[in-house]
Amino acid sequence: MQVYFDVQQLYYIPQYTPVQKQLEALGVVCTYVFYKESELERQQVSVARSLGCEIKWVDSEAEAKQLYLADKPDWLLIGNNFSDLESLHAHTKTGLLSHGIGPKACYYTVSDSMPTVRFVEGPYRTERLYELYPNSQFVDTGYAKLDPLLDGSDSLASLESYGLDPNKKTILYAPTFYPSSIECLPKTFPLDFPEYNIIIKPHYFSLASPKYRKQRKLLEAWSESGNVYLAGIDDVNILPFMGVADVLISDASSTLFEFAALDKPVVWCDFYKLRLGYRGVFKFRFKGRMDEDLYKYADIAVHADSYKTLKPAVDSQIKHPSEKSNIRKQYTNSLAGKVDGQVSQRIALYILGSK
Repeated sequence: MQVYFDVQQLYYIPQYTPVQKQLEALGVVCTYVFYKESELERQQVSVARSLGCEIKWVDSEAEAKQLYLADKPDWLLIGNNFSDLESLHAHTKTGLLSHGIGPKACYYTVSDSMPTVRFVEGPYRTERLYELYPNSQFVDTGYAKLDPLLDGSDSLASLESYGLDPNKKTILYAPTFYPSSIECLPKTFPLDFPEYNIIIKPHYFSLASPKYRKQRKLLEAWSESGNVYLAGIDDVNILPFMGVADVLISDASSTLFEFAALDKPVVWCDFYKLRLGYRGVFKFRFKGRMDEDLYKYADIAVHADSYKTLKPAVDSQIKHPSEKSNIRKQYTNSLAGKVDGQVSQRIALYILGSK
């Protein structure tokens, strides 16, 4: 049996690899299909080598589709939209493993692609998806990305390996690329948190896209502080950082809900920079970008409405890490589903049972 993984973006990899390992343990041959990006060739090759399986390269979605039509894998797993999947279904079943569980509207609209099945995170989202797409197939499995932290298959990295102090509490700052809090933080950010280690894990686009040069300048300035580790494009997987962090600072992102699913405290930045086209009379565009669940689950975290209130919020959660534990567990059930380290196994067994 052959399963292909469609890698339009490197940040899909952490969602795929737990499933890959389970499938390979069951005798399935796995292949990754990477989309060549000349500016990221070194990073792509480095990540590809780490996967330990066959890699194929394409230049575009159209070329990828021709590859899938020619190779006829038993299954194709995708992490985002893919046009005209129906053309593949004569020979290949397709499955959607969403690359995030965040509060953006695209979490739902990605199902416009109409895969054979979508693997979903919990009963609440399964029900919502069926309401939106009553003719599609959804299977509640949970969120595979977190499995390695829960089943012990990935060993935790040490703070020393990042050049950080193991005697300090550790902040993981993982902002999204847009709308982002990055531009709202001063150059003194690390100096204002001297008693903490700070691991900064920007979104892939913040590091790779020419559009976010201003963000990179700030990130590089912060990285010069002795209490900071700035993750690079090669650091595709955020899980090692989640494992050693005591608190997360983030925006309205999938990472926020992933960290909360580990029952760790989160500080949610309610301050961010909007482009001109999303401000004032055009703010409806921003609202359309975010899902209605954004504020329904807002109390999963402590909120900072300005940079001035950020440090008191972090200090509070470090001192009282269990303050929102019950809320985190309640909302995790709705947004991530089962958090038991066996999600990827359930997905693999479903695929094996649907030959």
